[in-house]
Amino acid sequence: MHSPFFQTYFHGTKADLKIGDQIKIGQNSNYGQKNYAKYIYLTATLDAAVWGAELALGDGPERIYLVEATGAVEDDPNLTDKKFPGNPTKSYRSKHPFKVVGEITVWQGHPQEQVDAMKNGLAKLKEQGIEAIED
Repeated sequence: MHSPFFQTYFHGTKADLKIGDQIKIGQNSNYGQKNYAKYIYLTATLDAAVWGAELALGDGPERIYLVEATGAVEDDPNLTDKKFPGNPTKSYRSKHPFKVVGEITVWQGHPQEQVDAMKNGLAKLKEQGIEAIED
């Protein structure tokens, strides 16, 4: 029997979405080379979602959505295998759509110098031919 309660996650982006929308693979990624997205990324921590919104490419406002997974999710190997063993960021990915069920409209971003440092670090990796997201 299915429970009426679902695990909700956060998704940080600059995309303008509405409740009921689905975030699906096949769109251009918010990050890196903006290639075809083979996975969709989500997190169970607000802080990781804030980073997602702050680092997303584009000119729109930073947004954080509450989403429900419609299929299996797995640990995000871009973080868990390389940077944070054990998945303390609670970062995940999936090939299945996420359903937007809400939006967090009041949240605190990171200090601008911290965001700039992160963006500069990602730019240096890009210059070295290292992509931030490896599918």
